[in-house]
Amino acid sequence: MLEGLPEDALRRGARIEARLYGSLSATGRGHRTDRAVLAGLLGQKPETCDTRLMDELQDPARKHVVAIRGVGFELSGANIVWDKHDHDYPFANTMVMRLLAADGVVICEREYYSTGGGFFAWKGQPAEDRGAPAYPYGSMTKFREIVRTSGKSLDEIMLANEKAIRRVGEKEIIAHLDLALATMEEGVRLGLSEEGLLPAPFEFHRKAKQIYERSLAAGADERFMGLLSSYALAVSEGNAAGRLAVTAPTLGSAGTMPAIVYYMKNHLRLPRDAMRSGMLAAGLVGFLCKNNASVAGAEVGCQGEIGVASAMAAAMLAHATGAPLEVTELAATIALEHHLGMTCDPVGGYVLLPCIERNAFGAVKAYNAWLIAKSEIAARHWEDLDRVIAAMLETGRAMAPQFRETGKGGLATAMVGC
Repeated sequence: MLEGLPEDALRRGARIEARLYGSLSATGRGHRTDRAVLAGLLGQKPETCDTRLMDELQDPARKHVVAIRGVGFELSGANIVWDKHDHDYPFANTMVMRLLAADGVVICEREYYSTGGGFFAWKGQPAEDRGAPAYPYGSMTKFREIVRTSGKSLDEIMLANEKAIRRVGEKEIIAHLDLALATMEEGVRLGLSEEGLLPAPFEFHRKAKQIYERSLAAGADERFMGLLSSYALAVSEGNAAGRLAVTAPTLGSAGTMPAIVYYMKNHLRLPRDAMRSGMLAAGLVGFLCKNNASVAGAEVGCQGEIGVASAMAAAMLAHATGAPLEVTELAATIALEHHLGMTCDPVGGYVLLPCIERNAFGAVKAYNAWLIAKSEIAARHWEDLDRVIAAMLETGRAMAPQFRETGKGGLATAMVGC
């Protein structure tokens, strides 16, 4: 937007300001929101962000310079304004970016909205150039009907929709799936090698590597559970340290799916095609949860983050191992059902307590949901995915605000002395 300003307007600009509202303000320090904003202004992209720069941005006093059409702007923590928690903007997580003149006059501004799961929009945003889906659906019930009447598989329907909506070929879709898988795998690998304290206002030690090494030496009964937990902890600890992670469906829940991905690759030895298929099933579940409820902790609590992540991971594991659609849906249903009511109450607003360990439990529940789903008769299960998603939305709406990522209730206040 600034690059498109008239020359005189750009040169009158003296300062770029980012004002954070809602839970972006309440828990933004712990979520590294300030660092993310500054990194973006410095030209970094989420998929390839230099983690060394992210570490440098820990120091709010350190100054950086960005040039826009030859005009230099100084950036530091002073450019971030932690504004009101309660506001009238249409989305709970809102950021207002402004270019200010030396006298404080606003030259231009834009409202940005974090809509959950790594997605964002802005006020006045033009409609995207999207095509119509080849197979429209708005519920799992409708998706099952499409499978039955079209004779197409889950993979075929998902790929056909991606190609039609995004106007790309299958090659581009596969490349993106592979990028997500590789980032998840690397997150586990890197997290299992790092030790020491995580950045926080209180002492918080990494433990993924320790649990991983102890699990390798443990008996068979506890080895697998420890390893699976360590994979999830590894990615979540990396996310807390500012490492790259995949929003699946959010960064607070970024460790759950990678743990199952790592399990599929290194324990089950599944081929890459099967893992891609699993990702498509996870995408299906994520779409339905996001569109029919929410994946934002600020809207429905942690059931929308860890709960949805667990459901996506369960569906991924079931589908990747060859389960029919009804079993894949059942695995997701069981995983989500048993996260209903989970609050989002990060201590100090940091993605540490209880977030990191919740990722491990989300992975374990996903694995157990797969075991149960493939061992029972799907038609006898009482709930279906659509009804559990509806229950998640109802529960989230009834949840008191202090339990929706504000840092004002639950463990966030009960553990303040830590």
